[in-house]
Order: sequence, then C-alpha cells, then structure tokens
Amino acid sequence: MSKNLVIVESPAKAKTINKFLGKDYAVVASMGHMIDLPKSKLGIDVENDFKPEYKVIPDRKKNLDMLKKEMKDKHAVYLAPDPDREGEAISWHIKNALKDKKKKFYRVSFDEITKEAVTNAFKHPRDIDMDLVNAQQARRILDRIVGYTLSPLLWRKVSRGLSAGRVQSVTVRLIVEREDEIKRFKSQEYWNIEADLKRKADSPKDKFKAKLEKFNDKAIEIKRSEEAERIVGQLRRESFIVSDIKEAKKRKRPYPPFTTSKLQQEAFNKLRFSAARTMQIAQGLYEGVELGKEGSVGLITYMRTDSVRISKEAQGAAKRYILEKFGKKYYPESPNFYKSKKGAQEAHEAIRPALPLREPDKIKGYLAPEQFKLYTLIWNRFLASQMSEAVYSQTTVDIKAGDFLFRASAQKVIFDGFTAVYEQDQEEKTEGKFKLPHLSVDEPLDLLDLIPSQHFTKPPPRYSDATLVKALEELGIGRPSTYAPIIHTIVARDYVRRDSGYFRPTELGVIVTQLLMKHFPKILDVEFTAKLEDELDGIEEGEADWLIVLRSFYSPFIHSVEQAKLNMKDMKKEVMATDKLCELCGKPMVIKWGRRGKFLSCSDYPRCKSSKSITTGVSCPAEGCGGELIERRSRRGAFYGCTNFPKCRYTTRRLPKEETAASV
Repeated sequence: MSKNLVIVESPAKAKTINKFLGKDYAVVASMGHMIDLPKSKLGIDVENDFKPEYKVIPDRKKNLDMLKKEMKDKHAVYLAPDPDREGEAISWHIKNALKDKKKKFYRVSFDEITKEAVTNAFKHPRDIDMDLVNAQQARRILDRIVGYTLSPLLWRKVSRGLSAGRVQSVTVRLIVEREDEIKRFKSQEYWNIEADLKRKADSPKDKFKAKLEKFNDKAIEIKRSEEAERIVGQLRRESFIVSDIKEAKKRKRPYPPFTTSKLQQEAFNKLRFSAARTMQIAQGLYEGVELGKEGSVGLITYMRTDSVRISKEAQGAAKRYILEKFGKKYYPESPNFYKSKKGAQEAHEAIRPALPLREPDKIKGYLAPEQFKLYTLIWNRFLASQMSEAVYSQTTVDIKAGDFLFRASAQKVIFDGFTAVYEQDQEEKTEGKFKLPHLSVDEPLDLLDLIPSQHFTKPPPRYSDATLVKALEELGIGRPSTYAPIIHTIVARDYVRRDSGYFRPTELGVIVTQLLMKHFPKILDVEFTAKLEDELDGIEEGEADWLIVLRSFYSPFIHSVEQAKLNMKDMKKEVMATDKLCELCGKPMVIKWGRRGKFLSCSDYPRCKSSKSITTGVSCPAEGCGGELIERRSRRGAFYGCTNFPKCRYTTRRLPKEETAASV
C-alpha cells in the first residue's frame, strides 16, 4: 500500500508522474482549483482587511471528499500543482481544506515532467510559498472587486449580463482606440519608380531592378501621377552609371527560446492558432502524451513563463544533438545566453522540449496534428536558439541618372547557421534570392524600362492574437498566464469580434468603453494598470504587502463607483423612435440597448414585450427567399441569419460584400 499521497491538477499529469514515483506514492488529481470565492456574491469583507470568503466549488466537493479518503492511511501529502502563483494557491487551499494537523504536507514543483525533474523535486520538497499565495490572492480579490462592482453598474445603466474587468476593459480600450485610428486615417497617395537595368554585355534576361531613392542627394517624395510621369520622361533622357558599390558582412543572431507571449505570437503567425488554443495544446504537451509502450510522457517544459533561461542540462543535450546532426560549425564557440526582460521570473525556464530531446518526426504518429505542429515549432525554436549565427553578404549598388540616384541591393547567404532549423518570417525565406550581376564603379548600364507604381499609405492594422499579446506585454498589461483568458473573455462578452483573424470592436464594446473611460479614467489608464501589475509582482517577490496594495486601490475606486451611480448615462432610457410598428399591438417600435447591442422593442414595454433584432439592410442571398439578414448569436459567437427562419435556414459568419448600413 502506498505511504504517500501526491496531488496534482489533472488526470493526464497524474498519469505521467505516477510512473516515475513507484509504489510508495499514490497520485491523484484535484481537477484544478477546489476552493474559490462564491459566485453569487462579492465574497470579500472589505471592512475587515479584505478577508476572502472561500468556499468549496460545488462541482469539486466530490473531489475533495476523494482526497480526504485517499489521505487517511498516508504518512505524508505532496502538493504538486503547476509551478506558478495559481499552483501555489491551489496547494494552499487544498492543505487548508484537508485540515489534518497530524499529516505532513510538502510542496513540490518542477518545470518539466521528466523522471529526473520529478524525482529531484521529491528529494527537495519545500513549504508553501506564502508570497506566491498572497500574490495570487491579491490579484483574485482585486479582480473580484472591480468585476463585481462595475458589472452590476453596467447592468443598471446599459443591460443585464454585461461585465467589466480590471485588465479586460483596458484591453478592449486598446482595440477601440485602434479602430478610432483606422477611421480617422486619411490615406495619402505616393509613387515609386523602379528601373529595369542590365550590363552592356549581358542579355536582357539578366536584368535587375533598382529603385529611385534620391534627387540632388535628398530623399525623393512623389505624390501625384503627373509628377511621376514627368520624372519618368526626364529619366529616359539620362545615362545610368554605377556610382558606388558597398559590400558588407551581416550576422544574424538566433532568436531566444520561447516565452509564453512569444509562443502565442508565433503560433498565431505561423499556425493561425488563437492564444487560447495555443495554451490548451501546450498544456497537453506539458502534462503528458501517450507514446506507445513508453506510456504518458511530458514533452515540453512549463508553458507559462516570461524567462528565456535554459538549464545547463538542456544546453548540453542541444549541443550534443547539433554536433551530431549538423556538425561543429553549427555550434557556437561558447553557448548562447539570452537576457530576460526586467522582472521576469528566472526561477522558471523558457519553453523548450523536455529531456531527453525527442525529434518531432519520431513521435508524429502519437500526436494529434495540432500537437505535432506546436511541438515542432517549440522544438525548432529551442534548437535554433543554441546554434551558430547566420552570415550574409550584403551588396548595395548606387546608380546615378543625372541628378537622380537609384539603389539596388542583394543579399547572399554565406552560412545559414540557425536558419537551417528556424526562420522567423517571410523576409528570411527570401534572403539570398535576389541577385546582382558583377558590377564595377563608373560602369555604364542599359536602361530597359522604367516602371512607375501608385501606392497609398495604409492605416494601422487591427490587432490579431499575435499583435494584441505583443502590445499587452510591451505595455505591461496582464501577465503571461492571463493573455489567453483576457482575449477569450472579451470575445465571449461580445465586446470585440474576430474578423478574418483580426479584432474589431462591436458597438456594444465601444459604448461600454466610452462609459468606463469617462467615469473610471484611472481604471482604464494603461500606465496605471501597468504600475498596479508591478505592485502585484512585488507581492510575489516579497517586496510589497498585499493588504497595503489593496487598501491603496480600494478607497479611490469605490469613490468613483458612487459618483458613477449618480452621473453615468442611463443607456436603458436612451431610446430612438422608428417608423416601424409592433406586430403584436400596433404601437411604434423604438431602438433600445441590450446585452447584444441595439434591438427593436415595443414602445409599450413592459405591457407588450415584443422585440426583434435590427436588420442589416442586406437581402438574404438564398434564391427566392426575399428575407433580410439579421444578426444572431450562438455559443460559437455572432453570425447572420435570415428573417424568414425557420423557413429559410441561410446563415453566414460575414455579411456579403454588397452590405449596406444597418436599417430599422
């Protein structure tokens, strides 16, 4: 019979760990958090030093009973949830809930689920880190206060079911402000001129391109077609002569291994995975995947980290692999080291393959397609981070045409280095593909053609999962573990929608953001939010008192709430008359605000409860239908359906191109 009980969060993790520990340990899963604040109320005594009212989560009561039963005949309990604030808080809650002073409780943590890492952790158990617990408590209480105070305010002023959050509302603000930038943007016309040139002795097939850069040694700007035509006419009368040739050697250092935010960005850019999907797949790779006779194996290190540190063991394994597979020149003279950003949790490593290094192709048959893609991405990035620099030869040629200067450039790969394994972007894939003939200074060239091309300046792009995560990280909003939940929440609340992979704010998101910014400018201020994140990190480092942080936040916040109750515009009372008549009672219909935005309601509400969605003004494309498309919602998000449903079942996620303004 087992002498010790080991508690982890998930069955997959339990299965992987169980095979490392032997018969003296029984490994069970808590299924994540078992204790939390109650859903039905604030659950925080703000008058008594923010004392939280923790309750057993109803769905977890059976799990807690199971743990109590499993613990009865055990000598010790090892708490082994994930190595972060959440894991520390889960451990603390479980220990308190089991309430057995006769038992010894130990905390064990590991960044990778391998035999060596797990057994080493059990040789060096520790006490629960109360700084980590208090950091998690402070964040949870702070978010609960903001969410459970602002959300009811929005219910009263806009519509029931809305929500606000300390970080989610700032994130929506970023998306709303980006949309405002796009709407205000005024595109400017500009022209480029390129020349097709060749050496006198060469065939026209050996032509190369050069771009017009300067006039009289100053950068040239061509804003109109007439100006471009005039310059082209003038250039046709000029002689083209090589005036300068510069050659330089360019070195490109490998990219560091993945942090959470960089993994989410690259997974979106290369694989089109959302942040939430990336983390879900990574969690499975970390906890363990069945590899045939080998059983459940953890394939990557812990996936919530902002550190780029790599262990000596991992570096050694990478070195052996690179030397064997690629050769000596692909390994640097000394191992590559990378500097983490300020405030990174250096106790964790970067995201990398667990040891031993398992080649993606050798385990492909055991992985789901998405798991294989993400594991390959992590594998390649880690291996490349330990490899030699790539080396390029950069050639730049200046060509004079009277007072005009054209420039051509080409890059040749001298040594591919780390790019043999990992390419960051499209630019790297094309490097070395543009060639120039062997030219010399003062050499005359033949002009084959001049190509003017019209362009227009573009507005800033909408945020994608990748660029939004990047912005949140750079601005200090949220932390690695929160990026995916933030994005999931703002989409689920219909404050923003994905349009071809990019976020667009809904009308509801804009209205709620405007109301919150007017009455809670500090809460929605980016700098204030970032500073508060730093203070919360200070609790984790033992540099700040969690109660002092909560007290300094609460007083000014609750004052703003009381003012907003009196002064915030009541959108429920904001109605707009229409010429539509109620189909039930014949009274005029009016436009009101609801949880999903604007809708048509009978003006005789509540005596008549007739309501309907506002049509988009777009005819249903179904043949012979004659209906109009209206916005509907399902668990998968917003879509457009026909007003003649269920007779017509046409649906679409995007309005047809010929969409018109919404009508009533």
